Amino acid sequence: MIPPGQPIHFGIIGAGHIGKRHAAMIRNHPEAVLSAVCDIRPREATGFADLSVPYYDSHEAMLAAHPELDVVVVATPNGLHEPHAIAVLEARKHAVIEKPMALTKQGAERIIFKALQMSKQAFCVMQNRYSPPSAWLKDVVERELLGRIYLVQINCYWNRDDRYYQPGSGSWKGSRDLDGGTLFTQFSHFIDILYWLFGDITDIRVMFEDFAHRHSTEFEDTGLVHFRLINGGVGTLSYSTAVWDTNLESSLTVIGEKGAVKVGGQYMNEVVYCHIQDYEMPVLPPANPPNDYGPYKGSAANHHYIIENVVDTLKGRTTATTNALEGLKVVEMIERIYSREPFGKHGNL
Repeated sequence: MIPPGQPIHFGIIGAGHIGKRHAAMIRNHPEAVLSAVCDIRPREATGFADLSVPYYDSHEAMLAAHPELDVVVVATPNGLHEPHAIAVLEARKHAVIEKPMALTKQGAERIIFKALQMSKQAFCVMQNRYSPPSAWLKDVVERELLGRIYLVQINCYWNRDDRYYQPGSGSWKGSRDLDGGTLFTQFSHFIDILYWLFGDITDIRVMFEDFAHRHSTEFEDTGLVHFRLINGGVGTLSYSTAVWDTNLESSLTVIGEKGAVKVGGQYMNEVVYCHIQDYEMPVLPPANPPNDYGPYKGSAANHHYIIENVVDTLKGRTTATTNALEGLKVVEMIERIYSREPFGKHGNL
């Protein structure tokens, strides 16, 4: 535990869009200090050119030069999360790991083992939990206001075209080894929300297609997933990154014994429908705007809640919002979805 009055020193591995987002949130927190950043690209090629923070071309150099670091954020390509997180933990620093925690269950297990071995925390980034509609829905489900759950439907329809994947540029996005797949990079937040609200899934059936990205990715851009909830009820996940020009929707619909709700909008940022027996919905605080990456948009910009949670946890004021075991569970669920033999037509992959 870090004593009261003592600032928490952060480092960041990865100076891309998300690394810059973390940097801004760290610099805005009164109890946090951004002490160092590293990326394989030169400082001039990143958004850190105008910041006075020390900058390194490798995590090894950064960790060696800054023994004062308490926490290191891992915001590198997905396939590097595991080795970078383990390196951070071996250096006896707490790790904040961007989604996904790893690309395999075994990789996530190795991170958890190392965190336990070093008596350090591994925080996983799943920012959709912090949105007011998600927190409200969590309360509704935990209080069993909907009664028995019958059906859960998740729809994620986003635009990720050549402005995002940048074919021919050498980008890691779209590669199977560093990106991992659409569910890992784009929609793991929603697998996390599914698990957080309703628990694990079983009896998985899938269909995958690659409609608009055969020239730019090594995996599907569209998927249909059917499953049973182990706690009762059935569910579907329908997703695509082939929407033309801009994001269409992220939504979660729940039909239960005593009512139905739908959280929707482009970024699951509004309650679209709520009709529950003997229940009046409260007025929720407004959701944050989406992460803005220029030509495309991401999920809600909730990273400041993540840094707040890390600081409060290390100060002994609260516990981790998304612990490492939950991060592992999301990876394991995605791995099981991808391991299923697709039904129906499968000719475009």
